[in-house]
Amino acid sequence: MTVLGATGSIGRSTLDVIGRHPERYRLHALTAHRSRETLRDQCLAHRPDIAVLGTEDDAAWLRAALSDAGLDTEVRAGEAALAEVAGSRDSDVVMAAIMGAAGLMPTLAAVRAGKRVLLANKEALVMSGALFMDAVDRHGAVLLPIDSEHNAIYQCLPTEHRGGLTRHGVTQLLLTASGGPFRGWSQAQLDEVTPEQACAHPNWSMGRKISVDSATLMNKGLELIEACWLFDARPEQIQVVVHPQSVIHSMAAYSDGSVIAQMGNPDMRTPIAHGLAWPERIDAGVAPLDLFAVARLDFEAPDESRFPCLRLAREAMAAGGTAPATLNAANEVAVAAFLEGRLKFAQIPALVAVVCEACEVQSAHTLEAVLAADATARRVAERELSRFTS
Repeated sequence: MTVLGATGSIGRSTLDVIGRHPERYRLHALTAHRSRETLRDQCLAHRPDIAVLGTEDDAAWLRAALSDAGLDTEVRAGEAALAEVAGSRDSDVVMAAIMGAAGLMPTLAAVRAGKRVLLANKEALVMSGALFMDAVDRHGAVLLPIDSEHNAIYQCLPTEHRGGLTRHGVTQLLLTASGGPFRGWSQAQLDEVTPEQACAHPNWSMGRKISVDSATLMNKGLELIEACWLFDARPEQIQVVVHPQSVIHSMAAYSDGSVIAQMGNPDMRTPIAHGLAWPERIDAGVAPLDLFAVARLDFEAPDESRFPCLRLAREAMAAGGTAPATLNAANEVAVAAFLEGRLKFAQIPALVAVVCEACEVQSAHTLEAVLAADATARRVAERELSRFTS
């Protein structure tokens, strides 16, 4: 198999699960953008055939380091090499764990090669939902969601769930959210949030960007859009439920009154192991859920007045076309600016709203149109950013 984004939190968890089952899995390729030291250590531990880094300078450094260690791992660099290993016939399974819009092209390459794709990059579907799902069908790829919420829903649905939820007796998908670290905070408190506070998620260990998205509830908005494409659902068929304990990862409600939930400790190795072994089950290294220790399960509605990113995502999905790509690009710029100290936490949804309003919704029938919308939204976001910081 190939792990795209091996040095991120999902990539590291994937390698942990793989390492527990050396008889089942062999690594063809590991990729990273700039984390060359971490990728070196992963190559020494797992001995992949190929390693890919973002720049030739970093690749040359890694090539020398692995050669000195006696490894014959081939080291490549750049976006073309990334897409090539993603689509290579030398691997059967691809973990798509590159963060953000950068993961779209290599993930599509894996889909077009007809592989089993473990999708941990939600932006690929957010940006190009119809095109992406059409490619899955056309090339016979097997798409398994790895986000804990989508993986939970996948486990709660019938094996064949395409063609509309109601066709299979499903009336609603219940997408759970922890509520992030600022659930219950006042608007005045949100105005003073620091990057360190936003990255301190109460339940999950995640990268900085997705931690901020969780804190603004944009992550849940992007997941809502992704769920629509994955499960052939309309936005009104998906209800977001704040569940602070993060024990129920999501649910599916049926027409007979049944609600099926997938539960477990908040550890990404569980959905990763599910995707790796599906339809079988393997040990993920995750402790069993102790219901007596959990003791209670709480649920509440999200507050979209204080966390408007969820509403913005729902509106983008309803608008269709390039609107979700615009939303995603604007959010990536806004979050990066917040992490760099150029934008306040409470200004993230404000900047995203301004960009979505300024960018005309186009048809998203071609990849070129999607990428053009992404680029336009980033230019507009950078331009508008100066007005927030002036």
